[in-house]
Amino acid sequence: MQDVAALPTLNDLRQYVLDALCRHDNLDPTQTPIVLSIITRHGKPCGIFFQVQGPRLLKNYAIWAGEENRILYYNCNGERIAETKLSEAPDPHSLPLARAA
Repeated sequence: MQDVAALPTLNDLRQYVLDALCRHDNLDPTQTPIVLSIITRHGKPCGIFFQVQGPRLLKNYAIWAGEENRILYYNCNGERIAETKLSEAPDPHSLPLARAA
């Protein structure tokens, strides 16, 4: 699956990824915790690692590659399950280096 989306803010990006990861395993996005971690390259932010946790130790994750303007989704087995191209996205270099979800 490959979609195209315009996600101009960090909050839009977070919500879109949460919904997509929850939809894969029929999880309720309002009840599913999500963890975000900033990815850095040479000490500068370049993307975000997202992880949702479900029942029975289920952990799906996604990576926003900010410089490539795409989101890659993976299931709990590490298999890529989807990709989203972004027509509009936040500036990855303006991400805060310490962020709590």
